[in-house]
Amino acid sequence: MTEKLNEKLITLTGIFVFAIVSSNVTASKLVNIGPFVVPIAVLCYPLTFAITDIVSEVYGKKIAQRIVWTGFFISILLAFYSRIVVVYPPADFFEGNEAFVKVFSSTPRIVLASMVAYVVSQTHDVWAFHLWKKLTKGRLLWVRNNFSTIVSQFIDTCLFITIAFLNVVPGQILVRMIFSQYIVKFIIALLDTPFVYLGVKIVSGRWIVTDELR
Repeated sequence: MTEKLNEKLITLTGIFVFAIVSSNVTASKLVNIGPFVVPIAVLCYPLTFAITDIVSEVYGKKIAQRIVWTGFFISILLAFYSRIVVVYPPADFFEGNEAFVKVFSSTPRIVLASMVAYVVSQTHDVWAFHLWKKLTKGRLLWVRNNFSTIVSQFIDTCLFITIAFLNVVPGQILVRMIFSQYIVKFIIALLDTPFVYLGVKIVSGRWIVTDELR
């Protein structure tokens, strides 16, 4: 049983790292989601909060926090390697270097904003999840999942947009950017609740919802 749990933890960690790397690489592409203009990464990054909630529920706070720091370390490696990709001279016949430079070039301020927002929001998510678990006496997974994620997503959005764009864009635009991104993240956070229940079932082998109805 322990071996199976460890295998599933490795899988969850892999999915978490995938979401972190994918979000960092695709963050520069802007898309329309309804009336909002947001980075396409908002479709992938919320997955990290679902993963930490599943890990928190099944494996506990300590393991979830380790996964958060693993993601942070991976982000640092990605930023470092991306810099190598940008500055290393291409082969004489290679014609696609401009595309690589465009995709992998991030200003130090954007990188700083991403790192700070990630560490603070993910750490808060793990802490808040277990706070709500304690307050609800281990019941109502949907409460701790939603309340921890919704607030953490707000923290993440405010920190990233503010650090990255304060005094770069007008204040009114800054507020609009925060509002647009958070609304999309808020909706996704609500929609991920059934998948968190399903994830806990797949990993632990039991339906939390059944226990809550007793």
